[in-house]
Amino acid sequence: MNLLKDQELIEVCANSTESGVQAQAGGAGRIELCAGIPEGGTTPSYGEIMAARKHLHIAVNVIIRPRGGDFLYNEYEIEAMMADIRMCKELGVDGVVFGVLTKDGDIDMEVCRRLKLESAFLSTTFHRAFDVCRNPQKALDQIIELGFDRVLTSGQAPTAPQGAALIRSLVEQSAGRVIIMPGCGVNENNIAQLRAQTGCREFHMSARHAVESQMKYRNPDVSMGGTVHISEYSRDVTDATRVRKSLAELGIK
Repeated sequence: MNLLKDQELIEVCANSTESGVQAQAGGAGRIELCAGIPEGGTTPSYGEIMAARKHLHIAVNVIIRPRGGDFLYNEYEIEAMMADIRMCKELGVDGVVFGVLTKDGDIDMEVCRRLKLESAFLSTTFHRAFDVCRNPQKALDQIIELGFDRVLTSGQAPTAPQGAALIRSLVEQSAGRVIIMPGCGVNENNIAQLRAQTGCREFHMSARHAVESQMKYRNPDVSMGGTVHISEYSRDVTDATRVRKSLAELGIK
């Protein structure tokens, strides 16, 4: 597979087909399609993946994550992940995004090999499970050994700009064997500086903004999340203008 390591692009974390369409309109080269954004991203539905593939001509990668929380999975969850990868292949996506750790915080080589085998002919990204592993240098070598195409990371910091020093060292360690893609807290105001600091060529961002609901009748006393109260009448959607500004900051037309 041609990884196009010398090509600069922006991958947008899209929480819906609508966000994917906006990302595409803004010039993004790829989306990572996710549900459950407040949980850090979970696998979207069959219908959402199908709709995204239908309406997008850019690359569509899909996160394979059965739940929020940690990255230590039991056999039931691994079985679900394997089935979701098969679903993604059936729907014609370009890649999948996953990561599995052991209870000691290392890369779970055995499970990752199983998932990689199921992902044959798809691009594979090791996601931000990397950021909670105990030894990033060892983990990077293991991810390269497994044959992943890229690693999504904030440099084991709250945001990628804060983790820029580690990201730079990972780029140097990788020596072109895998793509290091900064993500988390990347936006049009810091992307150019982040490129200068890290030497990275791919960047992961959401570029979302709040869109007000068109509902006229509203019941403010009921929350769909039970005791967790979030706005029922606003949703976040990728903003094509923010994506376009980010590309302009990188000098990409």
